[in-house]
Amino acid sequence: MFTGIITHIGIIEELNFNKEKDLLIKISTIKILQRKLQIGCSISCNGTCLTLVDKKISAKKNILSFQVSKETLEKTNFKKLKISDPINLEFAMRLGDEFGGHLVSGHIDGRAKINKITKIKDSYKFTFTAEKKLLKFISKKGSVTLNGTSLTVNEVKGNSFSVNLIKHTIDNTTFKFAKISDFVNLEVDMLARIAIRHSREGWNSEGLKKELDSRLRGNDIEEKRMTTKVSRNKK
Repeated sequence: MFTGIITHIGIIEELNFNKEKDLLIKISTIKILQRKLQIGCSISCNGTCLTLVDKKISAKKNILSFQVSKETLEKTNFKKLKISDPINLEFAMRLGDEFGGHLVSGHIDGRAKINKITKIKDSYKFTFTAEKKLLKFISKKGSVTLNGTSLTVNEVKGNSFSVNLIKHTIDNTTFKFAKISDFVNLEVDMLARIAIRHSREGWNSEGLKKELDSRLRGNDIEEKRMTTKVSRNKK
């Protein structure tokens, strides 16, 4: 699980496809890593939960390697990445860490397109369009994750929604490089998804609790599955 608070901006160093058409990606970071990363751990890359398959840590530069499946490529903006592009990174939340944003699973629901960027004093208003099936989970003053960044929704209108980014967020994320027509990875609020399903299917409070517990356990199971897969590949 993540909270949507970006800790590093990485740089795309290599992009290669294997015979299964999965994307093998290498990302560098200059900033000192404050955590000892283990092979098989989860890292949010532009909001996408990816498994660390290899690493090279040094005083000058860190290289982190990931494998992006064909399914993930179809759902995210990874297919548009180029060498030297910046990418938002966040390490998985640990028990006892500060909960700075909101619950983020790293499972991308789709992409949103930047339609407008408006400067308002020291902040910027970003307006996005998204698929109608995703907009039903996005509401005014609710949470949304865009390229891994936890943001509060300003308004929802038609097939678009807007968020406001303060200078600190702009300076510490890839949004400082964002342009009109760029696509960003979108993850809707987990709690909003559960609440809407709850209201549609008429669950009682116990059913709602079971669904949330199931989703949280699902992230644990996926992490163990990917760790096992990496271990097998290393043999």
